Amino acid sequence: MRKLFNPYTSVGARDFGLLAIRVIVCILLFTHGFPKLMKLLSGDEIQFAEVFGMTQGISLTIAMLAEFVCALFVLIGFAARYAAIPIVLEMLVIVLYVHGNDPFGHKELPLLYMSFFLLIFFTGAGKFSLDYLISSKKKVV
Repeated sequence: MRKLFNPYTSVGARDFGLLAIRVIVCILLFTHGFPKLMKLLSGDEIQFAEVFGMTQGISLTIAMLAEFVCALFVLIGFAARYAAIPIVLEMLVIVLYVHGNDPFGHKELPLLYMSFFLLIFFTGAGKFSLDYLISSKKKVV
């Protein structure tokens, strides 16, 4: 019982928690990024928000890169901190620009995604990641 109220966790538990967050949140974000990838590859007419004067095609491409490619990098833990930045920025654009005048319910999901990817940005991907493997090999050499 005492362990449940201990504010400190073991390194292994922290790294497993980071892995769980990466896997769950990235798979959930793929459900938004994969349809955007399919829309780009289909060749059909693109209907998407024009953000900051960019064309619909460019806006869709940037959103797909953040939600699919960067999320894939975070999932496997490759350059995870850098890959989290475009996702956080995209979520900020969604909250402040795309849904700026909408009720909070439309902003809630992007805010949740932004929170999780901010966590990855500040903590890193943890031990169960390619970043860890790459950094540990550098130390050995």
